Amino acid sequence: MKTLNKIGAGLALFIGVMSVFAGSKVLLGVDAKDYNVLTGLVAYNVAFGVISIISAYFLWKENNVGKMMMWLILASHFTVFLYLQFISQTVANESKMAMLFRTGIWIVIALLSVVIPKMNKK
Repeated sequence: MKTLNKIGAGLALFIGVMSVFAGSKVLLGVDAKDYNVLTGLVAYNVAFGVISIISAYFLWKENNVGKMMMWLILASHFTVFLYLQFISQTVANESKMAMLFRTGIWIVIALLSVVIPKMNKK
């Protein structure tokens, strides 16, 4: 099961680095988008990218802090996705799909790092 946890940690690192890199380019004006960009959403993505990198470290070390951070990130992304999907009137479809992608990746990380190992212990 350690292998599944390491894969989950690797995914967390990948999605975190990707979020920091892509979001920072937008915030710094290096990457201009041809759709409505919500600066607050991009800042959220960069901040949670950093948190994802930290979570990846703790998941790799099999520390419970990583699992707590994982659930926080998953819940936050899901909540933001629901907001974008059902409440926000100004968000671009690309932003909704990106948040859905992040949420999906964190579901996979949760399965690999917590759910499947728990099921196999029974």
